[in-house]
Amino acid sequence: MNRFLFPVVIEKDEEGYFASCPTLQGCYTQGDSYEEALQNIQDTILLHIEDRVANGEEVPKSHMSLTTVEVQV
Repeated sequence: MNRFLFPVVIEKDEEGYFASCPTLQGCYTQGDSYEEALQNIQDTILLHIEDRVANGEEVPKSHMSLTTVEVQV
């Protein structure tokens, strides 16, 4: 069994929470709570990876760095 570590982004909007995995194009979901969005993106990533493996495709490695910047206006 392989283990993978992927960055995810979870954003709050007026409808709830939106989650995405920038490393896996098209891998996104939503949830009513932060916890639900987090669980949903884990499930989505798992399905995405299982599909790639079943089709003999490579699982991309993440080379992402997350930081913040301050902007004064």
